[in-house]
Amino acid sequence: MVSPAELPTAEVRDLPKDGLALLDVREDDEWAAGHAPAALHIPLGELPARVGELAELPDDQPVHVICRSGGRSARATAWLNASGWDAVNVAGGMGSWAREGRPMVTENPGATPEVL
Repeated sequence: MVSPAELPTAEVRDLPKDGLALLDVREDDEWAAGHAPAALHIPLGELPARVGELAELPDDQPVHVICRSGGRSARATAWLNASGWDAVNVAGGMGSWAREGRPMVTENPGATPEVL
């Protein structure tokens, strides 16, 4: 497990260019309200069917998995690790991400990013 504070800000802004792979497993409405820039979005329930999309992420780094508070990402991390991926849960999820002032964007024009 890793906290958002342990993830370098510069790399987070430039995902996945700088090698940090961040997978957001929240639902569509949560994602639209606010998410980390350039994170890959695959809702937890769709992960088994869409796991091939992880090939877009850098393969020399673990996949950092995030949700709202850490529960769904813990399940996704366990499943990914059992399936042969190197995955790490982001402790505290997007709630901690936002409290720590990490960069966030929204899909809702004119809105301020928020964690639902």
